[in-house]
Amino acid sequence: MSSLTDGIIDIAMRSAEVVPDLPVTFAKLSLLDWMTCAIAGVGEPLAIRLRQMAANEGGRPLASVIGGMRAPPRMAALVNGATSHALDYDDTHFAHVGHLSVGIYPAALAIAEMQDVSAEEMVTAFLLGAEGGIRVGMTLGRAHYNHGFHQTATAGAFGATLAAGRLLGLDQRQMRHALGLCATRASGLTSQFGSMGKPYNAGIAAANGVECATLASLGFTSADDGLMGHQGFVGAHLPGGIEAASRSPECASYLFPDNKYKLHACCHGLHPMIEALLSAKEASGLIFDDISSFALSTNPRWLAVCDIKRPRTGLEVKFSYNWLAGMTLRGDNTGDDRLFTDSLAGDAALAGFAERISVTGDDNLTDLQARGEIRLTDGRGIPVWFDLADPFAPEVLAEKLQRKSSTMIGDTSSVIWDLHPRLGQLGARDVAGALLAAGADGQAVNG
Repeated sequence: MSSLTDGIIDIAMRSAEVVPDLPVTFAKLSLLDWMTCAIAGVGEPLAIRLRQMAANEGGRPLASVIGGMRAPPRMAALVNGATSHALDYDDTHFAHVGHLSVGIYPAALAIAEMQDVSAEEMVTAFLLGAEGGIRVGMTLGRAHYNHGFHQTATAGAFGATLAAGRLLGLDQRQMRHALGLCATRASGLTSQFGSMGKPYNAGIAAANGVECATLASLGFTSADDGLMGHQGFVGAHLPGGIEAASRSPECASYLFPDNKYKLHACCHGLHPMIEALLSAKEASGLIFDDISSFALSTNPRWLAVCDIKRPRTGLEVKFSYNWLAGMTLRGDNTGDDRLFTDSLAGDAALAGFAERISVTGDDNLTDLQARGEIRLTDGRGIPVWFDLADPFAPEVLAEKLQRKSSTMIGDTSSVIWDLHPRLGQLGARDVAGALLAAGADGQAVNG
């Protein structure tokens, strides 16, 4: 049996009493941020279509679906996962190479609500599932992502399985079978970026976690080690096979506090550039006519994700250095998702400025760094630089996320953030009820 499989099972079954406070604090903030993103996405076309599918299929209404309905846990996880990733405004863990909350929290909430456990138990299950998912993502590494696989859906499905399995009370043997089943179910491609298929990937991860853990609880069996064994998931999904896998990180520490949160409504790979431009005081007040060119250097892996030169839709704008650079420099509020309409992709001023922008990869930069130079028409150059790696203190992050929530969902944000000081006294069903009510309000507001 592999050390990775054994290790993530051990993490998922860890006693809550030994889990430190700091990662739990961040996991609670991630819950509230995830709820905000889900409510904001409730009116998106993909969310409406998924709720239509859920209504058509029916089934036992055991779990809450954002938008004001109930469905079986697997379907609720699918709809909630995709809905919460619809705006691409959720958190990112760069070592994992993916979005943790949108794949794992929908699975954890669906099972926690069905099992009627406490909110604390749900948060702990999410955290430990995320710790396992991070390690799977790190083992797969960038080669898996660069080959075309979306770690949010692939590695994330294993995290969702661990969280759901913990809440269902699986023993070690059952958890191993659940992971083996997940190995044959986990899927998701980066070719879907810019379409409804990308958020659907997050829903797939959550639904797979619920399905695989549930089957294991019913006695369903799988390969002994579907993750790292012969022709297992890692070997089959890496160029070069199992020998190309990165070394599995040790399991004693907690990696989730390295999670990063979006304060701009676009792919996280664009955030270092946006912050670099915003922090350049000399660039404040510039207009496009003042700028002859902007040269940006970024980590090369982002070139396959965020470098859509001429976006055709609002979704594609969220993956375009050229458009976001122009929006930032002219003072657009990149934190307001309502700006990202299809008409924005046809903005003539942004299209013209995009011709002056060059983007190149630099292996010396991390995923969290951006370096560039704004060249002015008078010949002067303004260097720009930013590194997202510097962490926020929990209280600072809470303030920023609450402000983001208010921007995204208005007065409805109070329903979510009123939970924050009371999570220790609430049940998972209380959290689901708040999400159901707030999501219904969001649906009414968003049409």
